[in-house]
Amino acid sequence: MASRLLCSKAFLFPTLPKPFHRPLLRVLISSLHLQNPIPPALQPIPSFIFASPFSKSYSPPITCKLRKKLKKKAQSPRVKLVQPRPKVVPHLERVAERDAYFRFLNRSRSFLAKQPEQVLRLDDAGKLYRELGFPRGRKVTRSIERHSLLFEVYRHSDGKFWFGFTDLMEKLLEEEKAIMDSMEEARVAAVRKLVMMSAKKRIPLAKLYHCRELFGIPEDFRDRVRNYPEYFSTVIDPDGRPVLELVKWDPALAVSALEKDFVLDEDKAKKAFKFPVSRGRYLNLDAEDEQKMNLLNTLPLVSPYSDSSDLKPWTLEAEKYRVGLLHEFLSLTLEKKASIHHIVEFKEEFSLTKHTYHMLLKQPRTFYLAGTEMNWTVFLRDAYGEDGVLIQKDPQVLFNEKLYRYATGELQE
Repeated sequence: MASRLLCSKAFLFPTLPKPFHRPLLRVLISSLHLQNPIPPALQPIPSFIFASPFSKSYSPPITCKLRKKLKKKAQSPRVKLVQPRPKVVPHLERVAERDAYFRFLNRSRSFLAKQPEQVLRLDDAGKLYRELGFPRGRKVTRSIERHSLLFEVYRHSDGKFWFGFTDLMEKLLEEEKAIMDSMEEARVAAVRKLVMMSAKKRIPLAKLYHCRELFGIPEDFRDRVRNYPEYFSTVIDPDGRPVLELVKWDPALAVSALEKDFVLDEDKAKKAFKFPVSRGRYLNLDAEDEQKMNLLNTLPLVSPYSDSSDLKPWTLEAEKYRVGLLHEFLSLTLEKKASIHHIVEFKEEFSLTKHTYHMLLKQPRTFYLAGTEMNWTVFLRDAYGEDGVLIQKDPQVLFNEKLYRYATGELQE
């Protein structure tokens, strides 16, 4: 009993200094064994008494170098740039930054236009940061004040504060509506080409509505398509969604922008894409021979309007088809660019894979990815000049640029 008590951790450690634990324990235990021997199997000597002085959980001291390494975290995709610093194109990055700056303006004008009397109570607006496009946690009044020529806040007869359009903004919206009416034929042709490119020649109306500003499609386009029964029909798919279906195939429309460029400038079209040939390590080729071999692999391109159902997913032909399809998709947009969210919207219809991001990065001559890895925008390089200005501008693009000048105060009423 005495042996059990003396050898217990609770008895020894509070009373004995740490440097004397081990030798004193040995003396006490040996003397007790001489007076009252205990069989070795029954001796309850804890293992920690004769353990190594170094614990297995020992960790080396943290040096300054190690501390810096621990503090350094992997950069989040939310802030990590798509392009490495040496490859950044400043004028295209500025276009992406401009879109972020005017996000509140573009989303708010679309959201308010659908509200009764085109006004919204300020208390309700503070909760609609996604719909109105202002940063979460910020006050909506800060964004309203930034565009004071276009939005205004006023007190209603009910004592509540509301915000809506100024008289100038209402005039501008009327001008925009007139532009959309005049461009209806061109917008119908763009939608026809989109449906013709889709795998099953049909696209859900909700997806087209979500990306309507990308192509300059009016808000009420779902009603307008009924005026074109020779081109479209609206059906309900098995999931209960209204779907826009192609009625008539038009071979004159089934010509991509890349094919038109090939006719005008063959050399330029040949350099648009590059699919390197896999060759032996010891095959010594000069630059001209290597370019000829790569052209054999690159041409002919696969038309985005061709039937892709027979293409195997990971073949070169399938990748050429997807690259050409995205090129045609971007050429149909107003500003020859689209965000990742617009592209993902048509993932099923265009048979895109999860490697679309890397596929575009491999074609730097034609595509440029701006922004961060989580929120990037892809541009058609040739559509922009060295100053970041779009070369060919749609009337809707010209209107948007004028609206932005009013928003920043560059133009006055």
